[in-house]
Amino acid sequence: MQENTADPAATRPGVPAFTPPGERPGAPASVAGLAARIPDTSARGIAAAMTDLIRAGELAPGSALPTVRALAAGLGVSPGTVAEAWAVLRKHRMIATLGRRGSVVSGPPTVPHPTRYERVGDFGDHLALDLAVAAPDPALLPPLENALLAGARTPRLNDYARTAITDGLLAAVRDTWPYRPDAWMAVGGGYEGVQLLCQALLVPGDRVAVEDPTAARLLDILEALDAQAVPVACDDQGPLPGSLARALEARPALFLHQSRAQVPCGWSLGPERSAELAGVLEGAPNVVIVEDDGLGPLATGPAAVLGAHLPHRTALVRSYSKAYGPDLRIAVVGGPREMIERARVLRTFGTGWTSRILQDALAHLLTDEGAGRGVREAARRYDARRSALAERLAERGVHTANRDGLMLWVPVVDETSALVTLAARGITVSPGSRFCVSYARPHVRVATSRLTRDGAPLDEIAELIALAASSSAGRME
Repeated sequence: MQENTADPAATRPGVPAFTPPGERPGAPASVAGLAARIPDTSARGIAAAMTDLIRAGELAPGSALPTVRALAAGLGVSPGTVAEAWAVLRKHRMIATLGRRGSVVSGPPTVPHPTRYERVGDFGDHLALDLAVAAPDPALLPPLENALLAGARTPRLNDYARTAITDGLLAAVRDTWPYRPDAWMAVGGGYEGVQLLCQALLVPGDRVAVEDPTAARLLDILEALDAQAVPVACDDQGPLPGSLARALEARPALFLHQSRAQVPCGWSLGPERSAELAGVLEGAPNVVIVEDDGLGPLATGPAAVLGAHLPHRTALVRSYSKAYGPDLRIAVVGGPREMIERARVLRTFGTGWTSRILQDALAHLLTDEGAGRGVREAARRYDARRSALAERLAERGVHTANRDGLMLWVPVVDETSALVTLAARGITVSPGSRFCVSYARPHVRVATSRLTRDGAPLDEIAELIALAASSSAGRME
């Protein structure tokens, strides 16, 4: 690797030249040489200089870095200053800390990928049935033509004034909300609402109590924000109060959970469990709560949300994308004024507000009698499709507990064997490990939203899933 001799620090009398690590991964960078390349010893300056070295390839991926204390001594600064710089580098995936093995270079700054959400594997032309994506059935979505025409008549069309939520949309959702929040805003889908709130409320390194298992996208969001997930065990009624109490001992900043049609387990909070959880959270007044209602109006019943007990520190995110169409990209967030304001201010750096056309198009759909009937019929059909597969699996000895939603959480003997068994027959499902903080028992998630209810094809699908569920690494079918 060629040395950069143009750097004044590299040739300054009495200052050791920077000696890049060798070609082999893990070769260490010298403290003296590295310190000589960092002219600004503030945390920001250290992070900037390290970024330049990593981008230029002078610190190659796999290179071992000095300890925080050693580099701090070499720079004449406190270890906390170097630790702060290291946190910035970790956030942008430039270095990784490997416990007692210290820190190593990962590579140039990158955008974190939602690895759980992104599809893994390429089936080519062999995919016969996709049961991995729990997306709405286009045939069950309401037509949008009249709604979009109504949206185009929104007041203040093409005005650059930022509208957190239009009067029409607020009027349409206010009476459907399970409690009366202080403030509201419309966002571009449920996960954007969760991401905005988490980004506004968390700092890197914060702990977040989260259901285990939970939606893969929620875990991706926490990982991208450099937050540490603290698992809360669940049963078929929701989070266990005792497990939540233990999670609160880790002093999380936030409790992130789904209030109904939970992904991937399909439960909804009942009044008794909701009151128990609220009682546990009463003892941790500094913990804020974000409730994700991802299925929205397609859920078969209401949930006893935590916001009804703790409205002063709970924000509820309700998505309308699965019920009314993913191209509307609309969710509504209701919660305490300070929480909503933080998310709104953060959004001003980007889109600023959700299109008033789309907001009022949704308002039209929410108040249209025909669209409402269509959504209720869609919810009935999704429930029937999920139940039909669940009944057939139970007849074959595979028991699931989902009571709502667009999927089944299917226990298997071995995840990899199950995936391979199904893939060999042209069927893809989601690996359960993507949904877990701690993976205690293997599962796969099977999407049911686009299944047929025809008896013979559904029997065949159930037979194949049951076969996959019983497959083990020592006896792959």
